[in-house]
Amino acid sequence: MEDKKVSIIMGVYNCEETLKESIESIINQTYGNWELIICDDYSRDNTYEIAKEYQKQYFDKIKVIKNEKNLKLAATLNHCLKYVTGEYIARMDGDDISLPTRLEKQVEFLNKHEEYQVVGGAIIPFDENGEKGIRKCVAIPDKYHLIKNSPFAHPTIMMRKGAYAKLQGYRVSKEITRCEDIDLWFRFYAEGFKGYNLQIPVLKYRESIKDYGKRKIRYSFDTVSVCYRGYRLLNYPKKYYIFLLKPIICSSIPKRLMKTYHNLRDKNNKLNRENGIENK
Repeated sequence: MEDKKVSIIMGVYNCEETLKESIESIINQTYGNWELIICDDYSRDNTYEIAKEYQKQYFDKIKVIKNEKNLKLAATLNHCLKYVTGEYIARMDGDDISLPTRLEKQVEFLNKHEEYQVVGGAIIPFDENGEKGIRKCVAIPDKYHLIKNSPFAHPTIMMRKGAYAKLQGYRVSKEITRCEDIDLWFRFYAEGFKGYNLQIPVLKYRESIKDYGKRKIRYSFDTVSVCYRGYRLLNYPKKYYIFLLKPIICSSIPKRLMKTYHNLRDKNNKLNRENGIENK
């Protein structure tokens, strides 16, 4: 199975406290045919130096590059894409942890199912207080799942190199700053591509109160603009356009209240699984 090389692209910025654990989670994968391409987005801490130390130790597996100025995630991931040599391309963030069999399971799926261009998986959200259960996406999402939620957890995806090339990577513009993944999925479905989510966890997703603080009101209007363009691209019926208000409403909710809501949802999902009830 290891004839298919996996390129993991990782955009990093000021994550010196978490980067080692993230890189180690790739090094310790059960699947061995991989390369890790790390692009530092002009960090102000020791993120770049930490990444370079790993490159010295694993010079045949890890490549480290750096932006000359802070370009944000979309441009940083595109920079990574210039260096990939694998047939499959996986995403990874510098503060998350891939579970040991992640690459193995996702490569196995793509090898067996040529009709799918991308495979994601469930996540285990965690914070300073520990893990918060398992969070799943729909197994086979279609374009209408974009109306309410992202169809895939972006840090979990593995995509065929040809699909990334067809999409020309990530779109870079000011309005994409906080929703480069949503924009990608609109274009993904416009190409007629199909994706699948493994219903098992493949990654531990770091989540804290700071993450909810990122939902600034100005970014919500950018998200509305991206979604409006996407709705038109995918020819959604007009009745769905009311959902364009969701980003603005969510950004208006106090971040602690949003965190409490997600914690309660995760706890409810955990109880449902323990009782044999499948979460929708």
